[in-house]
Amino acid sequence: MRIYPVIMCGGHGSRLWPTSSPARPKQFIPLSGRRSSFEDTVRRVLGIEGSGDILVVTNAAYADIVEEQLAAAGATGVILLEPEARDSAAAVAAAALYIQARHPAGVAVVVSADHHLPDAEAFRAAVLQAADAAEAGAIATLGVVPSVPSAAYGYIKPGLGEGVRPIETFVEKPSMERAKAYVAEGYLWNSGNFIASAATLVSELERHAPKTLQAARAGLAEAAHEDGDRRVLLGDSFRNAPKISVDYAVMEKTDRAAVLPVDFAWSDLGAWDAIWKVAPKDADGNSARGDVRFAGSTNVFARGSEGVRIGVIGVHDLAIVVEGQDVLVSALNSSQGVKSVAEAFAASGPIPFAMIEEAAGWYARWLSNHALPIWWALGADHEHGGFHDCLDMNHWPGTPLRRARVQTRQTYTYAMAGRLGWTGPWREAAHHGWRFFHKNYLRPDGLYRTLVAPDGANIDDTAYLYDQAFALLALSALYAAEPDNGQHLAQALSLMSALDGLRHANGGFRESGEFPFQSDAHMHLVEAAICMVEAGASQFVPLAEEIMNLAMTRFIDPNGGFLREYFNEAWRPADGDDGRLIEPGHQFEWAGLIARWSRLTQDSSMMGTARTLFDSGSRGVDHQRMVAVNELWDDFSMRDDEARLWPQTEYLKAALIMDEPAHALTAAAGLRNYLAAPTPGLWWDKLLPDGRFRHEPAPASSFYHIISAYEHLAQAHPAARI
Repeated sequence: MRIYPVIMCGGHGSRLWPTSSPARPKQFIPLSGRRSSFEDTVRRVLGIEGSGDILVVTNAAYADIVEEQLAAAGATGVILLEPEARDSAAAVAAAALYIQARHPAGVAVVVSADHHLPDAEAFRAAVLQAADAAEAGAIATLGVVPSVPSAAYGYIKPGLGEGVRPIETFVEKPSMERAKAYVAEGYLWNSGNFIASAATLVSELERHAPKTLQAARAGLAEAAHEDGDRRVLLGDSFRNAPKISVDYAVMEKTDRAAVLPVDFAWSDLGAWDAIWKVAPKDADGNSARGDVRFAGSTNVFARGSEGVRIGVIGVHDLAIVVEGQDVLVSALNSSQGVKSVAEAFAASGPIPFAMIEEAAGWYARWLSNHALPIWWALGADHEHGGFHDCLDMNHWPGTPLRRARVQTRQTYTYAMAGRLGWTGPWREAAHHGWRFFHKNYLRPDGLYRTLVAPDGANIDDTAYLYDQAFALLALSALYAAEPDNGQHLAQALSLMSALDGLRHANGGFRESGEFPFQSDAHMHLVEAAICMVEAGASQFVPLAEEIMNLAMTRFIDPNGGFLREYFNEAWRPADGDDGRLIEPGHQFEWAGLIARWSRLTQDSSMMGTARTLFDSGSRGVDHQRMVAVNELWDDFSMRDDEARLWPQTEYLKAALIMDEPAHALTAAAGLRNYLAAPTPGLWWDKLLPDGRFRHEPAPASSFYHIISAYEHLAQAHPAARI
């Protein structure tokens, strides 16, 4: 027999709000001990005799955290990544098909990642006993002998006999009165763990849920494999699977369902009262996590986030949970109702700011207390020079490679921080980034290459226009911060001269790579030119005028008033889908730049174009999530409803420049959501349509966007300067 543990790792745990969230659900958070329930589950299944690879089925957004916690448990595994959550039936189908393809007689042990089961040996013994029945064709679930009546669990009525026995009926979560009767009649809790051969599961899915099996099979056939097949991203066909649990799809219909009664401690940790029951307590029944003090209180569960102190006086039977700006106070016996509160808050979107001044103060504190110190202390490579490309939530660099744009953007960020009043080592940080960049990226032709190793060794010598724009932008920030340092202006003028090698016969510049004719690289080049002019370098006026003219005559659609991204060599829209792309973030970014240039040159005729671009970007704002989405089609229909961090900064910046206070408040609240990562000073980069953030390291390149938005907040409210 070959046993494959399958860990189901979906669900958001909304009954454990505010600690559990779509961005970091309960299975990955230490709730009842030092480790997360996912890590405890991994350790529990590792010791099953005859077990092969662990399979984890989870959403693609959680791939990195799953891998991280597998390693912490001393395990490796295959991670089946769902492009979209389709409930447990589709997840089980994908796992069963995967196992069957590798071991036709393999037995799946399907467990949930978020259960508390302290007696690992008893669990493993039960699994082996149930596996014998599974080999004979049964789908055997573990039915827990109830310790008390509970309305929080489903129930199973077992048939007569010993050991693994038939199931007479499944019962959904009953009322408390019915639960008492069920316990008296010998019913068992439905633990949701079950053991069956992959072949049996596939057969029963084919019989009772063929559409689910078909979608899972197609998703596996289209799957993308990474890291030596340790990550398997199921294809888009998986999204066609009906959204249904395996209990409804198979277990309540099959004639092969069986149950093994087990009498060990078990909880699905589904609500705060369940967490309190299994957590360590003092003599008065109080359980604390964080800085908590009790006085005259009994049976209280209190959990505070870092930096929060909680005093609990004269109360009983409560859950008190503080997570960032969110606070829960609930009677323990009402914990099942937390889900409705969490859903109500989710429906209302991010917490709004009352006024722009409040937003400016919040961002100033976040920058000066967290982000700027962390990215200098840990985001800079103090051994080799330069800055790391990203940091994960444990402050570890995610990649050893050094992109040019990161070095220049971090140089800009710290030079700007100095101009905005930060009293930290801004000058040291800015020069640290520029020295490494200028030394290791400069080519003989005066342009800069795109990629080097930590020691400065050349990896990719390509000179992208995009990278030259950010080199010029970094120099503009250094020049503005240190106007008496003539080297900054001299290097900027030298780079502007070298750009002639990238000029295009029909105006503007060619970009390297797949899209040689694009508006994006020109946008950052004109941004750098405007910053140089604002700093007093009038030599850059012709460059800014040239690109502004190209934008007004070519980049911006003359009929729709929106900005296009990709073009042919005649600066006409590119053929096919590339020519139809609209990025709301770039509409905002160009609107702000055109408005700045209009004011700088006192040419009010351009403000109408800036206004139209801002309105075009606003059509890509999802007001529920309070964010600008990634992409639209040129008829303004949705193309990509994920939302990266950078469009939110450009939305905020443009709203401030265009004097749109309502939009600015929306953008400030939406952006703050990205910065509320578990590690203060870091951020999430990608917000999914369902409100979850993709678990990835924080990209350093976002910092330039964030501080650029804050610059305009500080201009609106100088008292909130960092």
